[in-house]
Order: sequence, then C-alpha cells, then structure tokens
Amino acid sequence: MYRGLCLALLLFACNLPILAWGAKTGAATWHAGAARTRITPDRMIWMSGYGNRNQPAQATLTDLWAKALVLQDPNGHQALVITLDLVGIDRDLSVIICKQIEDKLGLERNQIAICCSHTHTGPALPNNLRVLHYLQVDKSHQQLLDAYATELVQRVVSTAQAAVATLEPSQLSWGSGRATFAVNRRENSESGVPAQRLQGGLKGPLDHDVPVLAVRNTTGTLKSVLFGYACHATVLSFYKWSGDYPGFAQIELEQNHPGCIALFWAGCGADQNPLPRRTVALARHYGRRLADAVDTVLLTSQMHPITGKLETSYREIDLALAQLPSQETLKTEAMSSNRFVATRARMLLAKQEQGQPLPKSYPYPIGVWKLGNDVQFIALGGEVVVDFAVRLKAELSGVRTWVAGYTNDVMAYIPSRRVLREGGYEGASAMVYYGLPGVWSEEVEKRIVDEVQHQLTP
Repeated sequence: MYRGLCLALLLFACNLPILAWGAKTGAATWHAGAARTRITPDRMIWMSGYGNRNQPAQATLTDLWAKALVLQDPNGHQALVITLDLVGIDRDLSVIICKQIEDKLGLERNQIAICCSHTHTGPALPNNLRVLHYLQVDKSHQQLLDAYATELVQRVVSTAQAAVATLEPSQLSWGSGRATFAVNRRENSESGVPAQRLQGGLKGPLDHDVPVLAVRNTTGTLKSVLFGYACHATVLSFYKWSGDYPGFAQIELEQNHPGCIALFWAGCGADQNPLPRRTVALARHYGRRLADAVDTVLLTSQMHPITGKLETSYREIDLALAQLPSQETLKTEAMSSNRFVATRARMLLAKQEQGQPLPKSYPYPIGVWKLGNDVQFIALGGEVVVDFAVRLKAELSGVRTWVAGYTNDVMAYIPSRRVLREGGYEGASAMVYYGLPGVWSEEVEKRIVDEVQHQLTP
C-alpha cells in the first residue's frame, strides 16, 4: 500500500510539467491510440527458440500478447507500431499482415513496424527458424502451426484496427533510462559473470539504454508507453508459454499504471544475454528492473515533449551473402551427424531439385521514422548485434536514436564487420538455423548503415 501511495504521488508530481506544457500550448495536436490482443496459442503446439526442443508446450506461465500503438501527427500522417511476444516472424507472414492492414486501414508499408520481443518461450511459426523444428514436427503438428499462423494474422490485424479506433488527442514525450543486466555473451562466460560483475571486469560492447515513449491524454493520464532494451529474452528455456523478462516488465508497468498499455521492442541484443539466468525468479527480477528503469523516466526524470511532424520511410536492400556452397558440399553436409547442418542441406537440395537456385542475397528491411525533431526510430530486420546500435548512436543523435532489431522480418543474425570477421555463433554458425545457404558478405554493416543514413537525409 505504501509503495502504491508513493507511486501515485510521484505520478502526479511527474505529470505537472506535462500538464503545464499542455495548458501552455493549447489543445494537443498529436493523436494516439493503443490496443492489445492475447496471442497465447489455444492449443499446446510446438515452441521455438531452442534446438533441443523435443515436445510441444506443456503449460502457460504468462500470456503472450500482440499490442499496437498508432501515432498521428498534426498533419494526419500516421505510424503503427505492432509488438509481438514471439521469437520472430518471417518475411511472408510480415507481408501478409502489412497487406491486410493496408487494405483495412490504408496504411502503407513505410507506416508499419512489426517488432518481436524474441522470447524463447513462445510458439513456433511455420517458416521462422524452420531448421530447428523441421524434423521434429510431424504432419499433424505442422498443421497446428499453420493454423496458429493464420489465426495470428487475424489477431494482429484486428489489434491494429482496435488501436486506430481509440485514437484521441494526445501528448507525446520521450526520455531515456538505464538497465544493466544485459551482458555481452561473446566476451563473458555465463558461469563467470557474477564474479566479473562484482569486480567490474565485464568485457565487450553493450547498450544499456532504455528508450521510453510516453503517450498521455489531454488530462495527463498515461495511456500507453513504448520502451526498448537490447538483450536476448532467454532467461527461461522450459515448456511453458512466457513473455520472459520483457513480458514481466510489461505486466509490471501495466500494474503500476492502471489503464495503460505497455509495449516492448527488442533492441540490438543479438550478442547480449541476461546473466545469470534460467529461473522464473530471475525473469521476474529482470522484468522488474526494466520496468523500474521505465518508471524512473516516467516518474522522476525530465521528459521531453515531442512536437513537429511524423516522417516515415521504408526500403528493402539486397544484402549479399558470401560464397555459396556447391552441390557437392551440400550433399556432404546432408550426411552430417549434426542434424541441423544436415537438415539445412537437405532443404536447400530439395529447393534446387524444384528449380530454385540458391539465393545470392536477401531483401533486407530497413525502416526509419522521425518523431518530430526529437526521436529517430530505426527498425532493422534480423538478430542485430549491439555494434550497430553503438555505431548509429555515435554517428547520429545519441539517446535520441532508437535502434530496434527483430523488426518486420527475422531472417538471420546480422553481424557487424567485426563480428563477421571474428566468426563464432553470431558471425557464422547461427546461419544454419535460419536456413540461409552461407554467411553474409563483409559489406553487410556498411550497406545497412549507409541505407539508414540515406533515409535520414532530407
């Protein structure tokens, strides 16, 4: 009760500047609306995220959600953020969702960003990380995955429609907090992290920023909050549906702010892990820490009003792969004792037999939104390593540059040039699980950064 009273007093005190700002500038010129829909599978279907799965889900720890936030600037231009408690979505599913939203709401591709939390305790989808469950899932279970994907599209689109239906005059503000539980997993062993943290000896690049976008109505009531963090959602690995730490963070925020819808997007955390991990208590703990970081911005930090207009852009670039394997190499790999290597090779050989050549590149999605003169929201596809966020923030606008990974299409890991040259899981071997025929070329980082810069150039 005492904590709730303190929270209420802090919220009132925090809203005073926002209320004063609203009174000073007159009626709010932005509009916003938010909605959410439960996407926990109605049946215990196969899970995604880990290659050692050997059975479908067995229970539910927390529900999974699709959430949508639509923003409309003073000129009527709209942008829609969709957040999903999923490990990722594939290109085909993304195209279907965006086409239906365009048909029903008139929003074009550049106005939509589909962000995944990358929870590893969510359902599998038919074409995302398919190598992981290609041999494990029999025909009947594959049909269940197909049915779930179809239902997912319907629920996501209806959530977007519901968000637009709730549009109301709103005041937008932004801030940036900090949470420190993400650790660079390439540079630090899991077992050694607790001692290294105490000694201040953790290594490797990281991004501990917590970007926060607050949406309040004209009376100053918090209606929705969009926030991000760069860290894998891999605290949990059991057979229960769960949003992992991002799910717990959203639950905490919605409990702290009744009537508010909290939405999470994953940053460039492909090489970042929450350490230590592997217990529900730790997932709740990290979720609470992330929620506290958001509340610190909402309740005690100076937030900055967003004014001006909304600009949205989107483009797919051909991201080149390095040397492709020969058919002889694929035939050898098809006999590998590593079932994932063998599975990928057999899938690629089957496509070749159907007359489909191995792809030399991939249509990589990049979206850039400008929220007034304040925030640059960069939406990158795939599992993006932290180097991209560090570089883009340094070259652009620091904490006003928000870089989301796992957005619109999660087709593979996206390594920087450094990580690509170092190799290892994020730089090379993880490509197997996504089914692409080889590693990326060394031009990947430059191509992506150049395109971001291009979209930001007036």
